[in-house]
Order: sequence, then structure tokens, then C-alpha cells
Amino acid sequence: MIADTKKLIKSPLNYTGGKYRLLEQILPLFPYEIDTFIDLFCGGCNVGINVLGNKIICIDNEKPLIRLLNSFKLREKEEIFNTIYYIIKKYNLSNSSKYGYEHYNCVSSSGLSYYNKERYLKLRDDYNNRKEDSFYYDMLFYTMTIYSFNNHIRFNRNGKFNIPVGKRDFNESVKKKLSYFIDGIKKKKIHFVLDDFREVDFNAYLDNRSFVYADPPYLITNATYNEQNKWDKVKEFQLLNVLDGLNEKNIKFALSNVLETKGKINEILIQWSKKYNVNYLNYNYNNSNYHKRDKKSNNIEVLITNY
Repeated sequence: MIADTKKLIKSPLNYTGGKYRLLEQILPLFPYEIDTFIDLFCGGCNVGINVLGNKIICIDNEKPLIRLLNSFKLREKEEIFNTIYYIIKKYNLSNSSKYGYEHYNCVSSSGLSYYNKERYLKLRDDYNNRKEDSFYYDMLFYTMTIYSFNNHIRFNRNGKFNIPVGKRDFNESVKKKLSYFIDGIKKKKIHFVLDDFREVDFNAYLDNRSFVYADPPYLITNATYNEQNKWDKVKEFQLLNVLDGLNEKNIKFALSNVLETKGKINEILIQWSKKYNVNYLNYNYNNSNYHKRDKKSNNIEVLITNY
């Protein structure tokens, strides 16, 4: 059954390559009935939270992310919000919803970065130098993303969060987005699993009513949300082999990717995709025909399916 695209829930996490803007095109291309749904690279969970299935399993190899998503799922909303406000107060970060911009000698057009910069860097250092993982640090991680530049998430080669301060804070719009998201994952009882796509035991999850969705880092783009594990040709081939294995077991899959962008062409993916069905998507929404290439754009975004 297809999710109602008028009631889509947006992730409170701004992951590079997030699929929220493409959901109205992607979801109608998913199988009509899904028993077990697996998202191999769940990121901010924009897809998983909007899919209709009897069991939803969201997998990612980023430990802070999976910890945070599980905290949203398992902890009471009141505790989550109280901890976020405690962190904001502890670090004396801006709270524009309560005090407005003038209180911080800032204006909306230029944002709050001038006021928050040193406070944010202190918070970031405390997170990066933590000695343990806990619910408190999960909320510290989330709060850090809210006050970071464009709410981006990125770790350097040493596993340290390295995004600079941003212009906004935990305002009413951000609060509502988080609240809806928490309600959504609690209602669906999504399973969040820390794992690598190469290590997943599909036999433990899947049958011919299952569906696997893969939205990996793109080989020919320069996304840097995780500099520790850059995507390369080896991983590209490994993922394509995993998907071929699912096809041999009659398990439906869909792969999000780009065939071409900014003059770069993914020849590996183009050759592999000839075995399957290629649905062309339009990121700019100028036309809703999924099966026609967007000739006005240098970006050829696709959903490749084996059904």
C-alpha cells in the first residue's frame, strides 16, 4: 500500500542526499504491498518513516546516528525535549523562540551565528571529547546539528564532528518537525540497526514479500557527510553484487542513485542497470514523468528496480 504523500513526515536531521524532496516520486514506484522493508542506508530516515510495511528496519553504519534514532524511539518525548532545553541553557545558546533575536543583538536576516559561535564550539568540543555514549550525549549530538551550519552532519577522518556554527537555533519550526518525527517512529515501531550493508544477514529478515531499498553515497558526487568511509568503486561493486544476490532470491529491491552529474558519468552503474528497470526522476519537479530523462538538468537521478 502506498503512503499518503500529502501526510509525509520530514526528518529532523539534514543528511546530505536525503530523499524527502523526491518521496512523492519514489514512493509510488515502491511495491504496493510490503511485509518487511529494509533501508540499507537510512541516514535521516526520510524514507523509512514514510513507508507502509508490516515491519520496517532502518540500517546505517553511523553509530551516533543509530544511537540518536533509537533514543527518539525509546525515550519519552517530554524527556527528550527537557534534555535539549537543558543543553541549550547549560551552554547559554540562543533561544529565539522565547526571547527573540534582539535579545542576542542579532537580526533574522543575518542569523544567530555571531552570538552562538563560541558557545557552539564549546558544545562541539565536549561532544567530540566525550568518554562514553549515553542518552545525554545523543541529545547533545542532536542539539549540535540544530546549531550547526545548515544543520549538516559531517565527521572528519578521526571521527570528530567538524561542521561550523550555523545561523539558526531550536525554533518553533524545528520543534514541530522533531515532535512529528518522534510520534511517527514510535507509532511505526521502526527497528534501527547499526550495521554495514556488506554484513547484513538478509536470510534472517527476508522472503518474497520483502523489499530492500538502497540509497548509498553516490560514486560520482562529492558528498562529505562522512569523511571516514568515502564511497569508492570497490564498495559500489560490492553493493551491486548484494542487490544481484537479492534478485536471485526473488526479493524486490530499489536503488536510488545518479547516472550523471556535473559532467561525470557512472559507467559502472549504467552498465549494471541494463539488467533492470531504470526510472528517471526529476529533482526540480518540472515534470512528473518518471520514465523520461530530465534534459534540462545535468543531474540524472534514477530509481533502479528489479520489478
